[in-house]
Amino acid sequence: MTVAQRLSLADPAHRDQVPPGQVPPDPGPPDPARPHAVVIGAGVGGLSAAALLAARGYGVTVVDPLEAPGGRACAHRQDGFVFDAGPTIITAPWLFETLWKDCGGTFADDVDLRPCLPFYRVRFDDGTWFDYSGDRAAMEAEVARIDPVHGVAGYRGFMEESRRIYEVAFEEMADKPFHSLAVTAKALLGLVRLGGYRSVHSVVARHFRHEKLRTLFSFHPLLIGGNPFSATSFYCLIAHLESKHGVHYAMGGTNALAAGIANLVRRNGGRIRLGETVETILTEGRRATGVRLASGETIPADIVVSNADPAITYGKLLAHLPRRRWTDGKIGRGDYSMGLFVWYFGTSRRYDAVHHHSMIFGPRYRGLLDDIFHRRRLAADFSLYLHRPSAVDPAVAPAGCDSFYVLSPVPNLAGNADWASEADIYRRRIERRLEETVLPDLGRHIVSSRIATPIDFRDRLHSFQGAAFALEPKLLQSAWFRPHNRSEELDNLYLCGAGTHPGAGLPGVLCSARIVAGLVPDPVTLKAREGQARGGQT
Repeated sequence: MTVAQRLSLADPAHRDQVPPGQVPPDPGPPDPARPHAVVIGAGVGGLSAAALLAARGYGVTVVDPLEAPGGRACAHRQDGFVFDAGPTIITAPWLFETLWKDCGGTFADDVDLRPCLPFYRVRFDDGTWFDYSGDRAAMEAEVARIDPVHGVAGYRGFMEESRRIYEVAFEEMADKPFHSLAVTAKALLGLVRLGGYRSVHSVVARHFRHEKLRTLFSFHPLLIGGNPFSATSFYCLIAHLESKHGVHYAMGGTNALAAGIANLVRRNGGRIRLGETVETILTEGRRATGVRLASGETIPADIVVSNADPAITYGKLLAHLPRRRWTDGKIGRGDYSMGLFVWYFGTSRRYDAVHHHSMIFGPRYRGLLDDIFHRRRLAADFSLYLHRPSAVDPAVAPAGCDSFYVLSPVPNLAGNADWASEADIYRRRIERRLEETVLPDLGRHIVSSRIATPIDFRDRLHSFQGAAFALEPKLLQSAWFRPHNRSEELDNLYLCGAGTHPGAGLPGVLCSARIVAGLVPDPVTLKAREGQARGGQT
């Protein structure tokens, strides 16, 4: 059975009908007739889980410390510019269309999604460019420019292998819970046959001889926090996923997508409490019973869903609980994703030669990744992802201006970078690199600027070690080995988001939410069970 065949979970009888495109008011207190779910974190995973649970008949309260819903997918608004704070690349749009359908809405009524063509423009350090797209003929022509002898055959072989991995790792596994070693062993056996024990780069290197092509077709794990030289080859599926479903942009930014999911929550009677921080998950024995906020307020719940980093869920929110699997020691021994340095800036002129999504590779590939993931030191060089949404969206910048963000992978806070003193120095180095490559005379035209370092990810987004994508997606930190969607530590506690199965990226966190929605008890059954328990106590 494929992902598409397992998607419909919601009961239309529970939907509160609100006209499409309208923002419903926050409802009052939860209906006592409904079982109550508290969702910790209003990231895309948490919002999606909340929307599905509300549509199924749960009373839902989402709690988040930020000023707007979205988590990493919220927006910074300043000086007339809109900067997406985190994810900017939307793939597998049908997952969102089905989410809207299951929650009583129509995706196109709330979100204006546009295809990006090409997907990315890639600049190599010698100044050559590659237009990366899902058009096979165009891709073969681009590949042949770099390696006219072996390139096209390598591309065809790689895309066929990517398709085979996709059909198992995504279509069969992405929305399945992995709570049983037996189930995991059976699933992984199929993936081992496909070479899941190998790294992404090793698979790519089997197909391509030219180093530029090896770089080009192996960088994708970096978009979800993985080192291409150690991320399991399962993530080779991304090439086929993009080719099949495309790369898209939500007008207004990815934050508009998050806002749309938040409205699904509200339309189905859920509440979203912003500017509130969960301090502790309340427990009785081995059951989660609610949360306590930093203000001291307690919110009782029949189930708790955590969209927080699992290291924070277990290591901080459940610090009082003796844990059997996710102990402080195990959390500390995990391998975590890299950190990110993000510079958001607006310019007083437009750079119309710059594409929507650009990858700007530096002089090193493996050496730079070793510095980031293993030596954990801030290197003198970098590779960059440059996002220019104003190329297609006039709403994100004042007239005649451009809105940008540039992202540089850096070590997480397990490294020794002193961001308090180095952040602006690093920003100025990136500015010079952009001036030399794609944005001439940039310094004279900057009119708005802000930065985010791994410290911001730790303090603002509550990411363990400031890692931008939680646990690194290695083989023994995937599927069963990743924090489970149904907690191993507590009954009535569920986890979704980048740090749990199936992993980071918008498709991954949405699938994690759907897994949670399929694991929680039916609300009618749960309410009846509670009534029986109370009757027995009486």
